[in-house]
Amino acid sequence: FMSLLQSMERQGSFLFKYRGQFPIILFALAIPFLYSTDYSKIADVTQDCLLLTAITISIAGFLIRFYTIGTTPRGTSGRNTKEQIADVLNSTGMYSIVRHPLYLGNYLIWVGIAGASFNVYFIVILSLIFWVYYERIIFAEEQFLESKFGNDYVNWSSRLPAFFPSIRDFKKSKTSFSILTILRREYASVLAAVIGFTFIELIKHHAENNNWYISTLNLRILIAALMLVLILKSLRKFTTFLSEKDRS
Repeated sequence: FMSLLQSMERQGSFLFKYRGQFPIILFALAIPFLYSTDYSKIADVTQDCLLLTAITISIAGFLIRFYTIGTTPRGTSGRNTKEQIADVLNSTGMYSIVRHPLYLGNYLIWVGIAGASFNVYFIVILSLIFWVYYERIIFAEEQFLESKFGNDYVNWSSRLPAFFPSIRDFKKSKTSFSILTILRREYASVLAAVIGFTFIELIKHHAENNNWYISTLNLRILIAALMLVLILKSLRKFTTFLSEKDRS
């Protein structure tokens, strides 16, 4: 029994280091589903409604991530990849209604992108893979937090759901919302999502029409996202404009 728990913790720690590669799984998995979908049977109006719904779901995921990251102090919700890091136990803001708001945001972002395929099987398979992938990460993370914060963590986590928020107990974050934090930390996630939607459109159009095509709107959004990333990376590397005290 203990060896199983230790195995899950090791797997979770390993997956935690490489969680940024999850989009690669999504892209590879999408291809067969896109080519097996008969888009001629889906009316244009229906496709527009489904795409709008998919984009809305992804935006909801980003709003959750933005609020979570924008209202957390240094030592929580980091982008660290080598190991678990936590200097304080955050229990306000999004962390007052759910234990893992960033992973919830990730799920909504990627299920929205999967929804742009208009293939329900792809959405279900992605959800299952996401659950198996992040279940182990969550297990390892919670083992770490319990060992570091002890009863404080046990008491906090015992009254909160891991993934589905319980909004009735919401407590405003003690840390003020920072747009600079969002600009400094979230540009890579936004670019990955834009690339995801563009990839789905590109492959979907080829599957339907046997030629490569990206809509003008999507292309403009992709170019704008790339330019924004270059600007923000330059500001972060060569200036102190995005720097903040007591922020990760």
